[in-house]
Amino acid sequence: MRRIYESDAVSRDDDDPFSPGRERDRSTRPQAMRWIDSTAWSRRLIPAWVRHRALSVSISTPRTEVPVGDPVHFTVTLRNALPVPLTVRTASPLLWQWDVDGYPEASHLEDTWNGDDSEWRFDRGERKRFSRRWQGMFRVAADEWRPAEAGEYAIGAGLTVEGAEEKGLYDRTTVRLVD
Repeated sequence: MRRIYESDAVSRDDDDPFSPGRERDRSTRPQAMRWIDSTAWSRRLIPAWVRHRALSVSISTPRTEVPVGDPVHFTVTLRNALPVPLTVRTASPLLWQWDVDGYPEASHLEDTWNGDDSEWRFDRGERKRFSRRWQGMFRVAADEWRPAEAGEYAIGAGLTVEGAEEKGLYDRTTVRLVD
C-alpha cells in the first residue's frame, strides 16, 4: 500500500472534487431543499397565519408536586407540523420565553428589552426541545430574590410573537409547591 502512495498513483489534488484526500466542507448547514432558499420561500409563499397554525408549543413537568425549596424542572417543545420548512418572525432575538404566574422568568422587574425583530427557522417536521428549571424564587429587585410560598403556580411558555396565546403559540402547566 505504501508504494501506491509514494508513486503518486492516487492524486491528492485539492482542486479535484473526486480525489480521495478532499475533506468535505462542514461550515455550511444542509437544508431540506438545497436549491431553494427555504427561509425566503416560507416568508413569501406561506401566509403568517398558516405558519403560526403549523407551529405548536407544549410545556411539561416530570412532577406536578414539588417540595418548597426544590427546583421545578420543565421542558418546552416547539414543533413544526408541516412537511415544509417554516420561518417565523419574533419580536426579539429570543425564540420563546417562559413565565411563572405571568412574571417573565419569575421576575417582578420590568422587561427592558429593546432589541430588533428576528426570524427563526424550523426545518420540515422539526422539533426543538428546551429544558429549564425554576428555582422556586421570584426576583423582586436587581439583586434580591424571594422564595415562593407553598401553593399552586402556573408555569407558561410561548413564542415571542404578538398575541402568542390567541394564536395558539403558548402553553401553560400547573405545579404545586408543598411543605
